[in-house]
Amino acid sequence: MEKCTKAGYNELIVKGKCLNGQNYFLNGRIQNMRMTKKVTAMALASMMALSLAGCGGSSSTTATTAAATEAAKEEATTAADAKEETKEEAKAEAGEPVGPAVTLVMAEVNPLDTIVGQTDSAFKEKVEELSGGSITVDLQASGVLGSENDVLDTMLGGGGTIDMSRISAFALTSYGAEKSVLLSVPYTFQNREHFWKFADSDLAPEFLMEPHDNGLGVRGLFYGEEGFRHFFTVKPVNGLEDLKGMKLRVSNDPIMNGMVAGLGANATVVSFNELYSALQTGVVDGAEQPIAKYQSNAFPEVAPNLILDGHTLGAIQVIITDDAWDKLTPEQQDVLTEAGKYASEFNRKISEEAENKVLDELKANGVNVVEVEDKTPWQEACKDIIESSTKDNAELYQQILDMAK
Repeated sequence: MEKCTKAGYNELIVKGKCLNGQNYFLNGRIQNMRMTKKVTAMALASMMALSLAGCGGSSSTTATTAAATEAAKEEATTAADAKEETKEEAKAEAGEPVGPAVTLVMAEVNPLDTIVGQTDSAFKEKVEELSGGSITVDLQASGVLGSENDVLDTMLGGGGTIDMSRISAFALTSYGAEKSVLLSVPYTFQNREHFWKFADSDLAPEFLMEPHDNGLGVRGLFYGEEGFRHFFTVKPVNGLEDLKGMKLRVSNDPIMNGMVAGLGANATVVSFNELYSALQTGVVDGAEQPIAKYQSNAFPEVAPNLILDGHTLGAIQVIITDDAWDKLTPEQQDVLTEAGKYASEFNRKISEEAENKVLDELKANGVNVVEVEDKTPWQEACKDIIESSTKDNAELYQQILDMAK
């Protein structure tokens, strides 16, 4: 993407068009229609003129009159159509609705001031802007619609009460999304740039559409990330050995369970909404999250020790149900696609900066932050789960690894 400087705007350009709030895709279609009709009229007039040049006598006069009449009709029709198209173009530029009014309910388990919450808000605002207000995104944050698994159960079950959600990119693995498994394999992405090479590659759409192709009833719109995930604990941890025997919170993700077991700890399934109290009461000794979510959910209050092992990048995606997607007009679907590109780029710009700011704040507030200088022992400990999780898609996984080069 690049910047648009036209008319003083400082907006993102997607597919060569400035996202300045105008419905540019409608304008393009209108202009194309107008040009086609003008060319048709000119071609018809030229053909008639050539025909007349080969004729003579009274028949020439009659033909000339007929040609002039026909050309005038065509010109009048073209002018009328152009006038109507100009009206439609003016509506588009004025930000009038693209399609019928529709409200899409969107779930987010985290607060809006987090990296993912800000990304959601950017997506919502751009959708409503580009649609001219015809699409309203009802963004419900802070887990008011339930945990991530609750939301997915509702969306995949066809309840119709939740249309979109921001989820972990590998949340659908337990529902049969085999390709998404590769995104949760520990120590896959070497750094952020590695992940964004994947997100910008031809593989990304294939991964996003996998749940739709598998008949799960949802599809991905775009990718983002919220930083690398790290372990945090109630008691101080200075290295890998200190994790042995600890009860570490996991979701129902088998890869996470295998990773924790490989590190010598005991995997303990706890709902995210219950994690704070579980840490407080000793149900678990620690957990893992991206730094920003660690802070925003007040986990430093009960687990003030953070070890920066960076085992998995917190890749995210926004999904929409097929039912909700199919109810939109083609123009409204275009809006969601373009707004997704905008939100993905927005996320890319804020994520690392926001994470570094949070880390500085955590250190200033007394959190015990431990750097991991050599991750090799951690990777070796996770060797079994890495191999077992990638063997069925070994070639695809290698393509992702090769993007680090």
